[in-house]
Amino acid sequence: MSAVNSRLDDAVKYLSERNYQQAHQCCVEVIKQAGPHPHAYFLLGMLHIEIGQVEKAIALLNKSNDIEPRPITFAYLAKCHALKGDMPQALDCAASAPVDELSRALDLDTVGVSLSRVGLHEKAVGYFTKALDIAPSNPQFNYNFAVSAKFAGNFKVAREHFERAIKHAPDFYQAHFALSDLGGISEASNHLKQLSQLEEKVQAQPEGRLHIGHALAKEHEALGQFDKAFEALVHAKLPHKQRSVNTLSDYQSIFKHLYQNLTITSAKSEETSNAPIFVVGMPRSGTTLVERILSHHSEVASGGELQDFGVAVKEVTQTSSQLVLDAPTIEKAYHCDMTAIGARYIERTGFLRQGATHLVDKLPFNFFYIDLIRRALPNAKIVCLMRDPMDTCVGNFRQLFSINSPYYAYAYDLEVIGQFYLAFDKWISTFAQAHPDSIRVQSYEALAHCPEKEVKDLLDFCGLPWESQCIQVENNNLPVSTASKVQVREPINTKSIGRWRHYEKQTAALQGLLATR
Repeated sequence: MSAVNSRLDDAVKYLSERNYQQAHQCCVEVIKQAGPHPHAYFLLGMLHIEIGQVEKAIALLNKSNDIEPRPITFAYLAKCHALKGDMPQALDCAASAPVDELSRALDLDTVGVSLSRVGLHEKAVGYFTKALDIAPSNPQFNYNFAVSAKFAGNFKVAREHFERAIKHAPDFYQAHFALSDLGGISEASNHLKQLSQLEEKVQAQPEGRLHIGHALAKEHEALGQFDKAFEALVHAKLPHKQRSVNTLSDYQSIFKHLYQNLTITSAKSEETSNAPIFVVGMPRSGTTLVERILSHHSEVASGGELQDFGVAVKEVTQTSSQLVLDAPTIEKAYHCDMTAIGARYIERTGFLRQGATHLVDKLPFNFFYIDLIRRALPNAKIVCLMRDPMDTCVGNFRQLFSINSPYYAYAYDLEVIGQFYLAFDKWISTFAQAHPDSIRVQSYEALAHCPEKEVKDLLDFCGLPWESQCIQVENNNLPVSTASKVQVREPINTKSIGRWRHYEKQTAALQGLLATR
């Protein structure tokens, strides 16, 4: 057994060095020599997590558990399912990896991050706390804890741990951005000098350049230095412009298939649930605000930004592409069993209601699926936010979205954002004309100016009785995992309307483009 253990130690060493080929070879040798081995399969699972093959990792980790179930294996299964957006599975696996049965800081942090990913920030605290008790100076652990605290609204705790992360890793660009994103910037208290120095160091690192550029923009904005803020954004996004162009082309192909299939007849879905309320729209258009309004109702639970409808479509279509949302999948979906799609979505999300009669799903990009939602879930409600196009587009340009998500790759170029907005606007208008009873097109500006009237109409559309607390979004204590995490903890207001005018002189081309709608 000493030879087996030695090769497993070698595999761990190679994994830490990212020498995946050698790590794989060591594990295979162990299995050939000693037969099915739980730790060999576990390490192979870890390897496939590292290279982004999550489904393969799940299969290998499950094989490890079949031989010998271990809390550590469940910890990484929780991570995999969280990465997939499969909340029930992530929670089940996390429950099999309790805090007191994990002794490595990395494993504890892994479960904490997994729980945070599925919105269970309070449950994550115990794991993060123990991880930091073991390794208090680890910058990544401090950062992960801070992110979870930020989403839960614990901004003081978040700030403290972002600062600790930077103390122990001065070039930790994600932490620098997250700290600037919390606000509290003034002439007397800002990080401009530190960020400017770091900007020079990350020029050759596209991700670092993005984070530091956006951090600089946040701080310049807070100080009223809008020319400098815009300059920082343009500089930060420049290496990614081609990604925006490519993504727009992909989205245009999807829209083409949507229009081609809008009038076709599909078999009526037998899924009768009226639980789902989909809140869709361009990012930065007020979707989080509407979600906070609805989830403050006694009959409504919040699911946050769920991937489940797209995943349900993908599972039913069984298309071969790696992407959940793409033109071939959309095209095939129209010729699939709509009942199966609807039932799969209800199955995946039912547990989130926790006794409530309705569930808000506020993934903005579900606007691509609104016709499929209408067909698969005929009793679901769809609310689409529409905001002033300039505020929407400039808001998208100002925002640092998830770098790894293919959804947001359009947002690196201002003209591309404008073209994407025009395509979105045309699609929503066309769908609303064809199926006016299936969707409520909600003006953000009307909601901000006349909240009581608009909220009453919104609740009525959703089949919900009036409850006055829905207007008081500042009293909604649910976690917020979106870019609006700070703003939506304030009362409904008009402060964001017309914010784009700070950049009026830099956006002449965009203004001209949007004037064509």
